[in-house]
Amino acid sequence: MSEPDCVFCDIVAGDAPASLVAEDATTMAFMDINPATSGHVLVVPKSHAAQLADLDESTGARVMQMAMRCAAALRRSEIRCNGINLFLADGAVAGQDVFHTHMHVLPRSSGDGFGLRIDYDRPPPRSVLDDQAALISAHVSS
Repeated sequence: MSEPDCVFCDIVAGDAPASLVAEDATTMAFMDINPATSGHVLVVPKSHAAQLADLDESTGARVMQMAMRCAAALRRSEIRCNGINLFLADGAVAGQDVFHTHMHVLPRSSGDGFGLRIDYDRPPPRSVLDDQAALISAHVSS
């Protein structure tokens, strides 16, 4: 299943160029054309799913498995890689710019210029965390 005007669907179909890293029946991994770090890989499901909620769980598991395989390959490769970040942006406000679910596999090394800023110095009170957990828990399906 593909979506018109989706560059990742075009790549999966072979209608757009990509530097292929790996693929299986469900997923494809290729180099990001705008890498955050050298060796930045994208893993996509072959079937179109605009957002994470549109992805069935078995395909989501296959995306994660392919990301894990790529992360291990990056560590074994000659590409500078002392760590790995996995990143999935779900929605425009989260930074998603191609609306086909995809996992970024980012090799990391000291001084690579990539960063994520989280303020761990001001944790919320436990009561706030408990209230938020209850709001989310009410909507988790099994």
